[in-house]
Amino acid sequence: MKKVLSALAMLLLVAAVGYSQNDAAANQAAENQDGPAMAFETETVDYGVIEQGSDPYRVFKFTNTGNEPLIITSAKGSCGCTVPTYPKEPIGPGESAEIKVRYDTNRLGKFTKRVTLTTNAGDEKQMLTIQGEVVKKPEEPAGLPANEGNMFNNN
Repeated sequence: MKKVLSALAMLLLVAAVGYSQNDAAANQAAENQDGPAMAFETETVDYGVIEQGSDPYRVFKFTNTGNEPLIITSAKGSCGCTVPTYPKEPIGPGESAEIKVRYDTNRLGKFTKRVTLTTNAGDEKQMLTIQGEVVKKPEEPAGLPANEGNMFNNN
């Protein structure tokens, strides 16, 4: 019985040491990661259901969580109806900025569009998404009906 307990204790000790070494290696890798890094409040913005011709702008806010300046070299919409505007100057470590996206709200129907960012924060491109639905704006009432005997008509 002593041999079984000793073997079990040794196995637990080896597992604990191995786990702590993996944890320490992961923490050290995170601390040694140099360069800029983008952290967005959200990577998807939902316009919801909006009327035709509504406010076309939405904003993606982000922070440079890295230890070097972040530079956005390009931001491209997935079609001509989606136009992003981004900061051209470097964003320092710990600083926040925003990417403003304009969608053509005169196009009716549901939509899901992407904005692709190219930055100096790694080789992979950052993808942002806008979505929503544009519904037809209600018709304006045509004023007073003609010849219906109201007080404004001289009948």
